[in-house]
Amino acid sequence: MTTLRAFRCEDLFKINQINLDPLTETYGLPFYLNYLALWPEYFKVQQSPSGKLIGYIMGKSEARHGLPSDWHGHVTAVTVHPSFRRLGMAAQLMSTLEATSERRKCFFVDLFVRVSNKVAVKMYKRLGYIVYRTILGYYTATNPNTDSEDAYDMRKSLSRDKDKRAMIPIKEPVTSDDVT
Repeated sequence: MTTLRAFRCEDLFKINQINLDPLTETYGLPFYLNYLALWPEYFKVQQSPSGKLIGYIMGKSEARHGLPSDWHGHVTAVTVHPSFRRLGMAAQLMSTLEATSERRKCFFVDLFVRVSNKVAVKMYKRLGYIVYRTILGYYTATNPNTDSEDAYDMRKSLSRDKDKRAMIPIKEPVTSDDVT
């Protein structure tokens, strides 16, 4: 049985084993601390009975375009240690973030995922997310011999979006400049 709890500063020194997956975005300490300071209710860890951290989620609530109907929860990162995958832990973490977004009266939750991360895309679809749009070249190449990679902007409406307007897909791809 695992425990879901609030992320603490000292957890930053314990998440390295979780972040080894090449599909997991890793950030610098100031980035994590900023999220912890601004959106602590969106930052959770999953801990094994022995105290080992086995997963985490971090996110925020925001309105990108200043429109009330754009108020949403955003999943910045969700990951589970490879030894504990396919046990429903990522779904539990996602459910926690969705519940936080509901309490904050968000219209929807969104996330960005690499187009090549088929396992994650399938899981998000199973959780009720749709591909809202494709963002061209969103993930920049870390190796000069490789190209940047596209992302899916996936969304799931919450109870405040009664007409599910946030889930009406945009067919034409956009660039990362269109997202900010």
